[in-house]
Order: sequence, then structure tokens, then C-alpha cells
Amino acid sequence: MADKTSGSNGDHEIVLEIGDDSRAKRETKCTLFTIPFIQKLIAEVFGTYFLIFAGCGAVATNLNNDKVVTLPGISMVWGLAVMVLVYSVGHISGAHFNPAVTIAFATCKRFPWKQLPFYILAQVTGSTLACGTLRLLFPGKLDHFVGTQPAGSDAQALAFEFIITFYLMFIVSGVPTDNRAIGELAGLAVGATVLLNVLFAGLITGASMNPARSLGPAIVSHHYHKLWIYIVAPIVGAISGAWVYNLIRYTDKPVREITKSASFLRSLTRNASP
Repeated sequence: MADKTSGSNGDHEIVLEIGDDSRAKRETKCTLFTIPFIQKLIAEVFGTYFLIFAGCGAVATNLNNDKVVTLPGISMVWGLAVMVLVYSVGHISGAHFNPAVTIAFATCKRFPWKQLPFYILAQVTGSTLACGTLRLLFPGKLDHFVGTQPAGSDAQALAFEFIITFYLMFIVSGVPTDNRAIGELAGLAVGATVLLNVLFAGLITGASMNPARSLGPAIVSHHYHKLWIYIVAPIVGAISGAWVYNLIRYTDKPVREITKSASFLRSLTRNASP
């Protein structure tokens, strides 16, 4: 119920609007869970699953075979997995696979807030299922923790994770979403960024850049030590990277237009809208 009071020459008119709150809630729920949105969630689950299965699978294989895969090999697996998945499902769900990326887009008004919890749930589910699969494939003595742990101090790990996630989100905000960039190179650019970050930060922090990447192994192995670092730093880094890029996105437009979406992401958000 809402009331509105209007006055002219001392006269006041009361207008009563009576609505069915339960019906409105049902309509909102129905418009949110549309077939296209469910398809986006499925794409995020499978995309995150394949990403974590490939990346963490490379880590597990490396640990179980005298480290023959090596850090450069693991870096290539992560980068190539991101690249092919961006090209595979980017046009369906946006290929986030990362709660930090989704949250950063939402803070920039480039992703609907009401869809945010479902995207995050889909990403964490995909990661957990992938790590559960790896645990089944590498049982007993072959079952190594494939999550992320800092090699140094907490402050060092926080700084590294913040910087590499900032760098990743800066690239994600640029090549795939700016209509002045070559959008067809989005997968290559983002994949190469992940490869580079894992290559130089992998031995320091594990180069997570992704809360789902750290949460999945932690949930499966019940190993939550220092997990907060890999939740806080990537989220803050991604938000910072997205907003810094938005500051330089349109140099010839007023400030109020800086956070407006460009061509590639505009189509994604249009598809994501109920």
C-alpha cells in the first residue's frame, strides 16, 4: 500500500494504491529465473568446472609425477583453459568464472546485483565439483592439496593477490568490454594475463586471482588456513582494477557516463537482464 498527498490551494488529495505483495514477489521470482538466465548459470558452472579441473589437475599431476609439468607448464594450462572457455561460453554468460570479476562488474553497474548471488553460487559449485572429481581421480597418497597457500607473510600474499587481480581485471575491463578495443582478442588477452600472473606469482601465493579457485579445494579438503587472503585480496583488487579502467575508458565524455557499458558488455548485460 502506498499513499500520495498532493495539494493545490490548500486542498489535499489522498490516493491509495493497493497491491498484492505476494503476487509481485512471485512475478519477480519468475522473471529472474528465465530460461536464458538458467542457461547462463549452467554455463558458469561448467565453465568454472573445466577451468578448475584443468588448472588444479595440472597442479595435482605435477605433484604426483616429480614436478615434470613445472611452473611454466601449469601457467600455460591455466592460461589456455581461460582462453578457450572465454571463446566457448563468453557469448552465453560473459565467462566470468570468478566471483571477484562478477562483483567488480556489479559495483560498476555493469552486472545486475540481483543476479550476483546466483552467479557466485554457480562458480563456487563448479569449482567444488571439479576439486571433488580430482580427489576421486587421485586417491590415497596421490591426494594432494591443490588449493592456494602463501609461501611468505600474509601481507606479502595480500599485496601479490591484490596486484595480480587488479592487473587481470584491468585487462578484462579493457579488451573485452571497451568498444575501441579489438573484442575478438578478448580470450587471448585474458588468457595471456592469467598465464603471466601464474608464471611470476605462482610460487609466492599460488596466483589465485579467484575466490572460487581457492574455495573449491578448501571445501573438498577441509583446509581453510589463510583462506581469507584469497577472498579479500582478489575482490578488492578486481573492484579497484575495474574502477581505475573506468576512469580512463572515455576521456571525451562527462564523469556521469564513465561507468556506462561498452558494446561487448552491453550485449551481455542485455541478455542477462530478465
